[in-house]
Amino acid sequence: MAKKATTVKTATGKKLQVVNPNAAGIDIAASEMQVCVPDDRDSDCNRCFGCFTQDLKSIVQWLKKCRIETVAMESTGIYWLPLYFILEENGFDVILVNARDVKNLSGRKTDEADAEWLMLLHSYGLLKCSFQPENEARAIRNLNRHRSNLLQSSSREALHMQKAMEQMNLKLGNVISDLLGKSGMAIIEAIINGNHNPTELAMLAEENCKATKEIIAQSLEGTWAEDQLFELKQAYDLYRFIQGQIRQCDRQIEMHLTRYRVYLESSSDVGFTRCKKRIGKKNAPDFDVERYAFDIWKVNIMVIPGMSAISLKRNKTTLGYYFRRIQSSHSCHSA
Repeated sequence: MAKKATTVKTATGKKLQVVNPNAAGIDIAASEMQVCVPDDRDSDCNRCFGCFTQDLKSIVQWLKKCRIETVAMESTGIYWLPLYFILEENGFDVILVNARDVKNLSGRKTDEADAEWLMLLHSYGLLKCSFQPENEARAIRNLNRHRSNLLQSSSREALHMQKAMEQMNLKLGNVISDLLGKSGMAIIEAIINGNHNPTELAMLAEENCKATKEIIAQSLEGTWAEDQLFELKQAYDLYRFIQGQIRQCDRQIEMHLTRYRVYLESSSDVGFTRCKKRIGKKNAPDFDVERYAFDIWKVNIMVIPGMSAISLKRNKTTLGYYFRRIQSSHSCHSA
């Protein structure tokens, strides 16, 4: 485990002590990795490697040959991930640091200088390690981010549907509260299937709609342009497809949550009280996020005002197990 900075008293005053003598620094880029080790370990102590898997294995072999135990690297984009994992698998203590925290080296910037600067700072214990979750928590976080991207894509297709209808002067969005609700989707599907009779389309609306059938029928008197109908169908099909992808993503997230709960040996009804607040259904995952969160943290943070199923899932995938330092929902609320 890498050590933090310490000072020693000398005749001339306090002096930083080398606490990680077996440290290396790696400057990460898209196509190459610059690796620096202490100059007493190899005659060529600052080497450039490629980015292919074989190159990453060569880095591991060279670091082992140089008796390196801990490595510091910058979190550059996503390029650090493969090397980070392969170093961890081979027993190295890897310190991932934010690039902006170490870019204080004056003069001409080079990859060699950056790698040496990282190695030097790490040898003195001056680097702050970025948080890295366990493998299951990382998988959940990656899938949650993927789900967010799918939701954005779904929203774009919903806007495309609305645009196509507006261009045909179909004002359905003005008379029903949610174009993507049961009534709106039933009417859109009927339009795509060739039914352009406003009265018949209005009858597909749910009884709980505030607008009357007559008003809904009036909003559905349009031009029925062939090109706009084609755009509406394509946007509708894409929206349905992406919604299916989101459901598949939810199943995958739930599978990893189950594994994570088993990994933590944390599944019990003791102390669990379901929050009585109304939880919105729109875009929410279709599994019991509240219960999984309680099993991981042993506290139901759904009681926090403003906490939703989506924000709860986001916190869970970002923080993982480490949120359990909060002891109770009361301390969550007061914080």
